[in-house]
Formats: sequence, structure tokens, C-alpha cells
Amino acid sequence: MESAGPSAKREQLAAPAIHGNAPLPVVPTAEAIDLEPAVAERSEEPSPGAEEDEEESLDHISRLPDHVLGEVISLLTIMEGSRTQILASRWRHLWHAAPLNLDFCALPASNNMLPSRCAFVSAIIAAHQGSGRRLCLPARHLQCRADAVDAWLRSHALDNLQELEFYFCCAKHCDPELVIEALLPPPASIFRFSSTLRAATISNCYLVDDMVETLRFPHLRKLALMCVKISEVSLHNIISGCPGLECLLLSTISSIRCHRINSTTLRSIGIRSSSEQLIIEDAPMLERLLYLEMNMQMQILVISAPKLETLGCIPEKYTDSKIVFGSTVIQGLRIDSLATVVRTVKILSIHMLFFDQDMVIDLMRCFPCLEKLYAKEKSWPWDGNPWHRKNWDLLTSLDFRLKTIVLRCYHGTRLQAHFATFFVQNARMLESMILEVESCDYNGDFFEKQHEMLQMENRASRGARLSFTTGCHHDVSGIMHVDDLDLADPFACRC
Repeated sequence: MESAGPSAKREQLAAPAIHGNAPLPVVPTAEAIDLEPAVAERSEEPSPGAEEDEEESLDHISRLPDHVLGEVISLLTIMEGSRTQILASRWRHLWHAAPLNLDFCALPASNNMLPSRCAFVSAIIAAHQGSGRRLCLPARHLQCRADAVDAWLRSHALDNLQELEFYFCCAKHCDPELVIEALLPPPASIFRFSSTLRAATISNCYLVDDMVETLRFPHLRKLALMCVKISEVSLHNIISGCPGLECLLLSTISSIRCHRINSTTLRSIGIRSSSEQLIIEDAPMLERLLYLEMNMQMQILVISAPKLETLGCIPEKYTDSKIVFGSTVIQGLRIDSLATVVRTVKILSIHMLFFDQDMVIDLMRCFPCLEKLYAKEKSWPWDGNPWHRKNWDLLTSLDFRLKTIVLRCYHGTRLQAHFATFFVQNARMLESMILEVESCDYNGDFFEKQHEMLQMENRASRGARLSFTTGCHHDVSGIMHVDDLDLADPFACRC
């Protein structure tokens, strides 16, 4: 969903108080107050050409039409948008008529946080004179404040809403599966914007078959279903009712054992689910397939995805998990059967128990056009040597197209250095080797030692560079927002 800021870091801002149903007050600055008498005197006896001079002094942005300025204001947070009223008299009326961008998390709150924020929502919606652009509310309100949510959604202030988000925050030590079993259906008004929505996140509710059977979302591009109870038939109906859907996030979906995807428009799929199977039957535009939950033993069957470029994270730990491309079977990270190769995949992310050259070489045989590899070691590093050279005879014929290698949880052990050195000396197209280290290792002595251990002077690609970064623990499993699926490289650190 297109939001006013990063989904994972919401900023709480101070704001003028709202009382009852009154609109946000306009507070003039001290400078404006001091200038009022002078302005009054000049207005009584205007000098020749005063109107022309005043018009000339206006900034270029203020000269834009009201509807354009309203669109600009709608891209700001609710509190930032309200503050535009004090910029100049030209802006004073615009915020109340601009498309509403209302994010519950951006509202100020007293010590009694929930009631005060709910009062803000009611006051803002009641005072708003324009249409809606974006509404973001906690999903728990669908269960504990359903009547209030229903009243908000029915307000004309939200007409033509483009983005609707009910975000889910599961309490610590809370089993989402137990939460799902107690869910109630949402108010029917949640779907009154189906003809205008472009992005939607629906969480923490029970989507009954009768409610979604005839739903159509002609303009929806991004859809996230998180911690919802829904049948396989209803999920299929929703997806088929979105003719322009490009990004789909499925997280903790109950009552479905097998997800079947048939879509001519989907470009990105992210799945975090206890379901047993994901079958990509026909997805001619699919570019990114993200397996967000590393602790699930899911089987993924890709029948037709001719444009798939980004895949991961594939875990080694759970050997019962499978990814099948035609007759090629990847179990865990082991290639059980290599009947056909997948030449479209260029970005791959894997989680290994330890860095293993044999395993990566097998994967490169399966994905011969791989350009970017993310590898993370899950076990505590040790100094054994699992390199059995079983693929030694393939090294002279294997075409290494890797341009970027990112090694996460790198501690500089002998085994890790041996693994990195192998690619430094054999990847002739390598441009960048990035080692993600702990902050205690982020120093000149460690860097110099690794340059020596990796034998950078003997690198196969003379343009290859070794760089270091401190561990930010960025992981695709942390994706909780459908907007993240639209990134060209969802595995890259964006800190």
C-alpha cells in the first residue's frame, strides 16, 4: 500500500488539539500577528499596483490550482497536512477539502492512548469536507470497536478512498492460529470502496463466503491478507476479482491447506502461512516469489512463471520443504532432481546451516543466470571444512555470472573465509563481495585481515571490490507491508 512514510517506522508528531467535532484550529505565527495592523492600514489605502505586487510576491507553489495543492497535501501525514493551514491565507481552507490521508498511528495521544486517538479519528472525519485518499487503522478495531469503524467507513469524508489498511500487530507470545479461531466478520462497509481502492490490507477478521462471493476490485493493485480466516474458494474469488492485481501478501491464512495462484497480472507474491502447498499454476508476469517464513515446511510448485527473477528465502534447516520447477526438485537447499534449469532467476536468497560451496554450486547449476546471491549462515560458525570437491570437475565448465555476493552473519572464521575465497577466485564477473559483520569486527584490523584471507590480489575479476557493513539483521521474513513486495530487490538492506 502506498503510504506517507516507511511502513515499519511510524512517526508520532505533536499537533493542535481537537475538541469534539470542531475542525483543527488555525494558529497564526507571532510574525503574522505583528504584521496584522500594518496589513490593515495598507488595505485601507492601497497604493497603485498593490494587487500586482502582492500577486508577484506569491510563491510559485501557491499559484497552483486548489485541486493540485490538495493532492500535495494528501501526500503528507495528517498532522503535517493540518499544519499547512498556517503557511498563508491562501492555504487556510485547503486542508479540509484535500483528499484525506488519515493514519491512526500518526495521531497524538494522551496517557489514555486508545480513546483519545479514536476521538481524533471521529473529529477529523466529521470536520473533513473533501473526499478520502488513505485510511490506516489498527485491525483489532474490527473486533473490539466494530460499530465505530462502521460509522467511520460510512462517512462521506472517505468517499472515493484509494488506500485502506487495517494493520495487524500480534501481541508477544500470542499464537496467531488461536487468534484466528475467535475472529468475527468485519462490518460490510469495509468493502464499500471496492470500486475505487488501489491498495488494501485486511487483517484480523473472518471473511465469510457470502461476504466476498461477488466482490470486484477493478483498480486494486496491491492486496494483503494477514491473520484472516477465509476459505480457498473465497480467496480464489477475491484474486480473480482483481483484474489489475500486481502485489499479493498472504500471511497466516487459516482454513486453507493449498494456495493456488492463477493471475495474468501478478508481479510479486509474499507468503507466510501454515498452509501445506503453494501452487503457481499460471502467472505469466510473476517476477518475485518471496517465502517469508523460514520455519514452515511448505511445498512450492511452480508450473508456469516464465518471468520469475527473484526467489527466496530458501531455508536449509527444514528438509521437508520443497520447491519444484517442472521436473527439478529442490528439497531444503539440496537438488534432488535437476531435469531442467531455470534461467530467469537472477536474485536468490538462501539460509544455510553453514556456508557450503557444494550446495551453492548445485544451486547455480539450477539457476545458471544467477547474478546476485544473498547467503546467511544460521548456525554458530565453526571451523570444519565441508568442501568435498564433488563438483571440482564442473568448475572449468561452470559459467559464473555472479556479480554481487552478500554474506550475512560473517565472523571471519576459517570456513567462512574459505567459502568467500572460492567465489573471489572463480567468479570472473564478480563486481562486489559484501560481508555483513558484527559491530565489534567493524574496524581496520579486521578488514585488513579479511583482505589477506580472501586473497583479493588473486581475484578472478580485477574489478571486484570487497566491502563491509555492520549487521542490520534485515531479513525478508520481516516484511509486514505489501509495499515491500514492490521493491526491485526485497533482500537488500535499506537502513
